[in-house]
Amino acid sequence: MAGKDKPYKVYRGGRAKGPIRPERDPSDGRRDAKARDGVPKTAKPGRRRRIVRGIVLFFALVLVAALVWGLLGYLAVRSGVKEANDRLPEGTETALTPPNGSMLTTPRSILVLGLDSGGTREDRQGTGRSDSMMVIRTDPDEHRIAYLSIPRDLRVEIPNRGADKVNAAYAYGGPALAVDTVEAFTGLEINHVIVVDFGTFREVIDAVGGITINNPTRVRTNPFECPFKTPEECAERFDGWQFRKGEIHLDGFRALIYARTRVNQLDPGESDITRGERQQRVIQGLMSKITGFEGYLRMPLVGDDIVKPLATDLSTNELLQFAWVRRRSAADKTLRCRLGGTPTTIDGASVIQSSEDNALVVAMITGETAPQRPPAGRPFEPGCFVGPAGG
Repeated sequence: MAGKDKPYKVYRGGRAKGPIRPERDPSDGRRDAKARDGVPKTAKPGRRRRIVRGIVLFFALVLVAALVWGLLGYLAVRSGVKEANDRLPEGTETALTPPNGSMLTTPRSILVLGLDSGGTREDRQGTGRSDSMMVIRTDPDEHRIAYLSIPRDLRVEIPNRGADKVNAAYAYGGPALAVDTVEAFTGLEINHVIVVDFGTFREVIDAVGGITINNPTRVRTNPFECPFKTPEECAERFDGWQFRKGEIHLDGFRALIYARTRVNQLDPGESDITRGERQQRVIQGLMSKITGFEGYLRMPLVGDDIVKPLATDLSTNELLQFAWVRRRSAADKTLRCRLGGTPTTIDGASVIQSSEDNALVVAMITGETAPQRPPAGRPFEPGCFVGPAGG
């Protein structure tokens, strides 16, 4: 070997600064960010696991928050229901027919009595006549719910009192006699009763943010509940409240005006039976709001307020079961029904002489007979027809 020859070659170019990077095994399934074939580098397995864990944790937290919020809503409702149970007059529950089974699996009939009063305990014990009467019939197996309006002036036999207007039963014997009268007249077994004080009903509607209903015809009321300050302004500027045809949103005040309206200046053919149908729409609209997602979000805040106008035998669990059954009822199986008859005068009082077809309407809400719409142009005729909640 020559004296200055070396057994290796020296490269003068040197190398870039920084640590020496180890050779990457091309079989490890990863690529550089700028791969020769243009395919971007795949995510590292550890990063994918962190992303999946984050998503699972997020949904777990959402679920826990939903359960906690639901529990708070339940506690709020339970507090109000206990007071509503205490407001029901003694002896009322003995008039009710005990249900056979859970509300989630067996039909129930609920009598709803509306009072246009101050809402005191004495009012609920029968110091005046009920302003409205309705039976709500649930059938969870068929996913069907029916609303049956009973005209206040319908002449029926009141047990131990004789023939009179059906709403007189409440004045004679409170909710218990009203239950006995409706059972005797319709043949339905009444399992529960709800007494609603319309004096505070508007507060419930406002608490849930108002309701939406489908109004089938334009309505202009008589000039009551004038919004102006002086009688002169009312006489000159106010000719009644107006409700347009179609879907309308109502706050508590306007919902109560709508439900109370007996005379529609735009349709003289309407009657107290038509008023009962308006009340059905308001109640259905409120139920839709309470059992909907927005109602769930508001429940911890307004749960006790929702039952403030009520006196009822229903427990908290039964009310929640009813809300679930109502939620699951099919729109094309929701029935809006009414009893009726012939308007007449007896002993100087205007009454509705009951029609034989009222028994047929009862058969419709129990599912024994197909629904039949009342004949057009006959506002007092009993009947039953399919209609969505709030419609």
